[in-house]
Amino acid sequence: QVQLVESGGGLVQAGGSLTLSCAASGIIFSTATIGWYRQIPGKQRGLVARITTRGVTDYADSVKGRFTISRDNAKDTGYLQMNILKPEDTALYYCNAKIQTSSGTRDYWGQGTQVTVSS
Repeated sequence: QVQLVESGGGLVQAGGSLTLSCAASGIIFSTATIGWYRQIPGKQRGLVARITTRGVTDYADSVKGRFTISRDNAKDTGYLQMNILKPEDTALYYCNAKIQTSSGTRDYWGQGTQVTVSS
């Protein structure tokens, strides 16, 4: 059974920092592209950052220079370091694992962790 468990969300003042973690089980973590997405009520879930199996990273323009995605394959865990947080970063943050198989791409999601940034 695949599980992605996010942690590290919370309430922080604008300008502050948080680090989100995504602990995976039931998958070969090193074979997954790990992504962080966020969603606010009434809006579509959008990509924040992702890191490939080779460590190539990609960020949404709105977080470039402030957020850093990383992974520790030995711990089956992905991270999102968020600095200089802004009220507009307030959202439910989800971890995603994408694995390429011979029959296509498999997507796995965590349940989300809430990040709230106060002004």
